[in-house]
Order: sequence, then structure tokens, then C-alpha cells
Amino acid sequence: MNIENVLDAGFKKLKNCDLKSAKIDCEILLSNTINKKREYIILNLKKNLNKKYINYFFKLIQRRVKREPVAYIIRKKNFWKDTFYVDKNVLIPRPDTEHLVESVLNFTNKTSRSHILDIGTGSGCILLSILKERKNFLGIGIDISKKCVKISKYNAKRLKLDNRSKFYISDVDNFLIGKYDVVVSNPPYIERLDLKYLEKDIVNFEPKLALEGGYDGFSGITKVINKTSLLIKKRGLFFLEIGYKQKDKTIKMLQKKDFYIKKVLKDYGNNYRCIISAKI
Repeated sequence: MNIENVLDAGFKKLKNCDLKSAKIDCEILLSNTINKKREYIILNLKKNLNKKYINYFFKLIQRRVKREPVAYIIRKKNFWKDTFYVDKNVLIPRPDTEHLVESVLNFTNKTSRSHILDIGTGSGCILLSILKERKNFLGIGIDISKKCVKISKYNAKRLKLDNRSKFYISDVDNFLIGKYDVVVSNPPYIERLDLKYLEKDIVNFEPKLALEGGYDGFSGITKVINKTSLLIKKRGLFFLEIGYKQKDKTIKMLQKKDFYIKKVLKDYGNNYRCIISAKI
């Protein structure tokens, strides 16, 4: 079978499962199977494939049929300007979360020597993307999950940022190290009862610890705001990702903790997603 035939067969299997991303999923899974870029796949449709590659590709397709996310199948995900290792222990980085990175870069000086804290670091993608762009920043990432911290350290080493980053296993409530110029966080903020309405790819595979924000979706946000108010320096900048209907309540919580709201950003779906504030 050539590349075109293999892609068509894989596409039909995924299309039958009503996967809207069937075409791109097939291209990514096949390019990963033969260790070539997607462009190679598209430009070499008539090239015949070795049987071992074909068999392996269809094993990956079967995993996708069961709704396992592509990022977990190939164990990597592009975010900002790099590729990060991910597995079922960490939340898959979303394009909308790149707004956090972009905001930090827009609100900080390229030459400043700032200390940055990432609360709930997961794969480390937010913190490490910022450190890559800000050569004089030093960063700390914390996460309650030991497996997340292990993955963050691995990504830091891969990106040659382990000399400017440290990662700790810690709940934000118990974290007492340092004072920071910049704090970023993408806490769990989905209401418990809303989890069942998420796509199967998410609810059946991604860690609920990184998704569920308690009964009303605010347990994680509240903890992060309360602790950040103690860990951040005066005039320090706080970048917080929120759910689409959490803007007003979150702003009130921030103001009660002496944060001045500088900007509220929308995501690619035109929903409020990121609040930028400064400690008064």
C-alpha cells in the first residue's frame, strides 16, 4: 500500500466514529509512524510503505477510534514555538493558553531579570515557553502531581532550560519559597457537574485533577489568588487563565486581594480567557 491508500483507509475508520479531525489525525499519526514531517506525507502520496509501518499505523488508528487524544498517542504536543513531551499524567496544552505566554511577553521587558512562578505547571509548557523568550528570567514551577513535575523537568532538560528553572511537588497552599515579579497560572476551573458534557477525548483521558475546579469551578482559582497575593512582589504582574463565564467573579476576588486589573483578554473563540492584574 502507498501513503495515499493508507491515509484513506485510516480516514474512513476515524470518519465512521464521527471524528471531525479525522484527516489531520491520520496525517499526524502516519508522519509519527514513519518519523517524517507532515509535509513529506502530503508530497509523497504514491510512495509505498513497509508493512511494519502500515501495521503500526493501524494500531495507532485503533487507539484514536477509542477517542484517545492524538497528543497522548504520539506523546508530544506543539505549544507556542516548541514541542513538549506529554502523556496521560498532564493536561494537553491548548492553543488558547498561548494567550498567557503572549501576555507575559507583552507586559514584561526583554532585558529584565525577573523571577517567575508557574502555579499548576503541568507539562511546564507555559513557564518554559516564557523562559525561552526571556533569557534573563528565572522560573519556578509547582504542581501537586509528582508525575507532572517529572515531565516538566524532562521538558526543561530537552529545551536546555534546566539551568534557569526549578520544579517542586507542592500544593499552592503549602508553597512558601520566594517572592515573585511575575506569577502565571492555568488552574482547574471546570464545574464538577460540567465535566460530563466535555468531549470523550477530554473527560475519558485527561487528568481530572487538572480539569475540575470544584462544585462551582472556583476552588482552584480561589486558592491561586489567595496564595499569589502573598507570593507576589508589590507591583508584580499576575496572569490568570479562567473559564468563559468566570470573569466578573474572578475580578472581584482579585480586587479584594489588592490587585489592580490591567487587562482582560479573549481567546480564539471570543470568550474571556485571561486576566492580567498587578499587585497594588
